[in-house]
Amino acid sequence: MPVDASPGDFESALKPLWLRAQSGDDVAYRQALGLLATRLRGYLKRRLYGLPDEVEDLVQETLLAIHLQRGTYDPSLPVSAWVVAIARHKLVDLWRRRGRRDSLHDAIDDVDEQLLVAEPDDGGAHRDLERLFDELPHAQRQAIVLTKLEGLSVAEAAARTGASESAIKVQVHRGLKRLAALVRKDG
Repeated sequence: MPVDASPGDFESALKPLWLRAQSGDDVAYRQALGLLATRLRGYLKRRLYGLPDEVEDLVQETLLAIHLQRGTYDPSLPVSAWVVAIARHKLVDLWRRRGRRDSLHDAIDDVDEQLLVAEPDDGGAHRDLERLFDELPHAQRQAIVLTKLEGLSVAEAAARTGASESAIKVQVHRGLKRLAALVRKDG
């Protein structure tokens, strides 16, 4: 399957393999992991721009987590949605380990939902995200960056900004609501 296969094609190829793998088919399991590794590699390269040495390690960590957590997969859901949650957690863990708190990368929780299924990006998504963030008031932008993109807890974001925890929660809520409205308006 090509790396840039459409979301539907990718899920259509992956899900039957994963379901067979869950039933004990070792060949299907290896094939599913191969598909996932290829997609994860592309996904992580885009998010770890400037840290190419970390990509393969994180791919392997994510595949190991998928292996260890395979019993938690709900067959009524897309495999890629389950995998994106695991990959996102591994990425946040890496950022925390590295103390990386200074970069937006090109992620927002809603965008990450498309994980492995998104087409390769030419940088347009990053520019679009920056443009959308420029539309937000500073407090909303800062609260979203700290909690959603950098992975800080509400308490940590409040401590960093000097705002109360409830103010951070309100700013995140209002900011995400505003971003959603801007996306709908542009789309």
